[in-house]
Amino acid sequence: MAVNVLFQPPVVRRERHFRGFDPLEREFSDEELRQRYRFGRETIAYLSDLMRGDLERGTNKETALSVEQQIMIALRFYGSGSHLQVVGDTMGFDKSTVYRVINRVTDSLVAMKDDFISWPDNQRKNVIRAGFYEKAGFPNVVGCIDGTHIRITGPSIDEPAFVNRKGFHSINVQAICDHEGRFTNISARWPGSAHDSHVFRTSAIGQHLENVYQGIGQGVLLGDSGYPCRQFLLTPYRQPAAGRGQARFNRRHCSTRSTIERTFGIWKKRFHILGSEIRMKPDKACRIIIACGILHNIAIMRNEPEVAEEQLIDNQPQMPPYNGPQDGKGIRDHFATTFFA
Repeated sequence: MAVNVLFQPPVVRRERHFRGFDPLEREFSDEELRQRYRFGRETIAYLSDLMRGDLERGTNKETALSVEQQIMIALRFYGSGSHLQVVGDTMGFDKSTVYRVINRVTDSLVAMKDDFISWPDNQRKNVIRAGFYEKAGFPNVVGCIDGTHIRITGPSIDEPAFVNRKGFHSINVQAICDHEGRFTNISARWPGSAHDSHVFRTSAIGQHLENVYQGIGQGVLLGDSGYPCRQFLLTPYRQPAAGRGQARFNRRHCSTRSTIERTFGIWKKRFHILGSEIRMKPDKACRIIIACGILHNIAIMRNEPEVAEEQLIDNQPQMPPYNGPQDGKGIRDHFATTFFA
């Protein structure tokens, strides 16, 4: 055995190649940058200045990544939802480099959470009240609340807790937005099996309102029927009584509360990682969700346009005419014999 070890051939280390490029040095238009990285050139420069102190490396190596390159790698990952290997191949970097960069950029953004996601003060609440009232005529609203499930890879620890009611692994994310769709509060720390009402009750904002709320003069939140109706959180009537304004209340409530649903849609469309699957451990997935929430607010603050919806190519076959019995079984048989025989 000793002789075999002694005469083993030397291990040849694979030469490392650094082929990465800086997208900002290419002649991309702002529209092309937004398609790939979700932000225009000026906002990318703003983000670079914002995180320079965290991301600038104290080295003169030619292979060291610039702040701009690190941010673009992370934005490509957030925006595309692709595998780390695919992001690396696209931008000319090793998978391990992409992983380290995403961690650094995410940590830098999360550290700034209180600067970009904060509960409104009284002056800001007045602006939000007016904005919501203008939308649908519902007075005194300072925010709309809802939960959304962000899909993750099933973790090895406590895996059943992350399976939600729809049967996939997720983080149950609670968010409150204002009339502009800006997040004023976001909580991403509960597994998918947690109910919305439990997430709210145990969240910092839920406990804050429970302890310090002093009446409707401070404004109300609007939530769906998954939440309990409280003095600071109004939900729709389950069975509105006729002639007492309850049906009209529900209509206005629904029109106003749709703001948070639209906000989730815009958020997930801009950052596809939120609409696909975060292939990381839950704690890292939660930090990525918060980072994308901060970037969403920055996009609104800097008037970034919504990302254009990608055109879907319809490759499905033509539906041939059907002249058989007009019932479920007949149509099912038509599908089976036409497309699956």
